[in-house]
Amino acid sequence: MDTTDAPQIIEHIHEGVTFTPYETRWVPCSARMVGLGIFPRGTGCLKVYELRQGELKVVKETEKKDGFKCGTFGASSLENRSIATGDFKGQLQIFDLQRLETPVFSVKAHESIINCMDGCGGLDVGNGAPEIVTGGRDGCVKVWDPRVKDPVVSLEPEEGGATRDCWTVCFGNSYNDDERVVCAGYDNGDVKIFDLRTNEMRWETNLSNGVTGLEFDRKDIEMNKLVATTLESKYRVYDMRTQHQEEGFSYLTEKAHKATIWMAKHLPQNRDLFMTCGGNGGLNIYKYSYPSSRTQKDANGILKGVPGSVELLNSKVLSTQPVVSFDWSPDKQGLGCMACLDQTIRVIIVTKLHLY
Repeated sequence: MDTTDAPQIIEHIHEGVTFTPYETRWVPCSARMVGLGIFPRGTGCLKVYELRQGELKVVKETEKKDGFKCGTFGASSLENRSIATGDFKGQLQIFDLQRLETPVFSVKAHESIINCMDGCGGLDVGNGAPEIVTGGRDGCVKVWDPRVKDPVVSLEPEEGGATRDCWTVCFGNSYNDDERVVCAGYDNGDVKIFDLRTNEMRWETNLSNGVTGLEFDRKDIEMNKLVATTLESKYRVYDMRTQHQEEGFSYLTEKAHKATIWMAKHLPQNRDLFMTCGGNGGLNIYKYSYPSSRTQKDANGILKGVPGSVELLNSKVLSTQPVVSFDWSPDKQGLGCMACLDQTIRVIIVTKLHLY
């Protein structure tokens, strides 16, 4: 790895907090970000920070009865910019950042903690209705339309079967008003893709390690690439354009961080660059390169996908504890915010991304 012209990962702000942060999210079209987490006494913390002259200033804050685990702006319009949150008691709530006292939407979504969520159809990204998908410890994956109180789709474990913890969910393939898929990853290594248009399971596989993170390179295009991160320092990049009847989707596997890889986040301005966050407190930035041909024929003449390659552009260890949340700014290329389990929220700048 030649780092002379490589992107540099620079820590811009290092802010110690009095709660355990689990999620950081940029407020779209602003210099503000939201930190979500849990106080030592078990109550929930929601703080809105603003970047001001190289410092993070708290502009709004609230304490709720139950700790927050995850959040997303993905199902909200750019005018409202309301954040959806999931908490340790299984409640899905949506808060207006101007009035944090009471949620504008609240529903008991899961029996216990909501581990993960994603939003689609808001922020002028993607087509179709705004929707939120949640995954919980109860093994259920549920899709919600914020305009109604009941789930649109509920994927539940079989009765009498083993309940697997759902650790990560994401939307994808939302390139018109009809198409959309939900991808879910579980603690036993299962990855399942559910087609919301046909209401059936489209594909499933097992990665033999707990799946900590899933993300499509873009939600609002035909499925192109999917990054799946796992325990034991491995991640896979799937080429999602060509599905083989028996072999499924082609992929490449990489090792990184020498620890659990908590998540991968694609750069909003360039879908071939993505950041991985490690249990060692490090960040790695990669570039994906497509092969000369994305398909080839098998022995029977049936098309199957060909995976590309990834290149590590740079890496940096910023913390002694895992990086549990990372979010790129949708507006400023290279600006990112992250939450670490050493009770810090950090703002980073990644340079030279325009060269790739």
